[in-house]
Amino acid sequence: MIYLNEKIVPESKALVSVFDHGFLYGDGIYETLRAYKGRVFKIDEHIERLFRSASMLDLTIPKTHESIKKAVYDTLKANGQNEAVIRITISRGAGPIGLDPGLCPRPTFVIISNEFREYPKTYYIKGVNIAIVNTRRNFKGALNPQIKSLNFLNNILAKIEAKKRGAYEAVMLDYRGYIAEGTVTNIFFVKERTLCTPGLDVGILDGITRRIILDAAIELGIKVKEGHFRQNELYRASEVFISNTTMEVMPVSVIDNMKIVKKPGRITKALHQAYKKKVAEYIRRHKNIK
Repeated sequence: MIYLNEKIVPESKALVSVFDHGFLYGDGIYETLRAYKGRVFKIDEHIERLFRSASMLDLTIPKTHESIKKAVYDTLKANGQNEAVIRITISRGAGPIGLDPGLCPRPTFVIISNEFREYPKTYYIKGVNIAIVNTRRNFKGALNPQIKSLNFLNNILAKIEAKKRGAYEAVMLDYRGYIAEGTVTNIFFVKERTLCTPGLDVGILDGITRRIILDAAIELGIKVKEGHFRQNELYRASEVFISNTTMEVMPVSVIDNMKIVKKPGRITKALHQAYKKKVAEYIRRHKNIK
């Protein structure tokens, strides 16, 4: 069952016009959320970021914060799901061909929820393989990374590169050669007992999971450094991991076909445990939301 504009409909009837500017031009925004035991983790933060993205695109969301929240839970209920991955998508809407946003009188609003499928356990036990690709992250002056937009061609090109090299995820550099982010992930590494990650000014998305991890590290007494890093620093790291809403904290063992670590390190494990603890605390605090 899909939430489309104002109602929940079967997938077969969840139809969007070929004149939708999200389809024609990638003109729109989205958020990906995860539900645990029927509670959507950090739903308010995701919706706030959705509105931030919309404002940066001069896109009017046809719903309030609370009505979006209700629509998300209504979609979960309609699908009978407790463990799920949810995607909220808002496009500019249907209109005549042309780039002028004024051609589209009404945005298209969609919520899709799918049953969450666990990542292979071996990924967390042995770590995954990533590749630093040649495709550079979009220059933030051309497309601000704080807009979580439907225009994903930059990331897709990077993903194609990574797959051709047998890697699970790609890591892109910015136009100056600094480490930026993955196609759908933020990246972290440990160097001299310090947790390092690219700063927002490199031109990366201000990930919600990223912020939770940084806060957890500080709470655990781990030194944190956000800044500008070259790829050689990744090669010399004692621990590396990637993160996003669905995978949480995913250890990395190989970069560019070079073995970095044999197994997830102490800090990676501690941060993943801390993240799971924060999820459990959130679920307890929001147990009456259904």
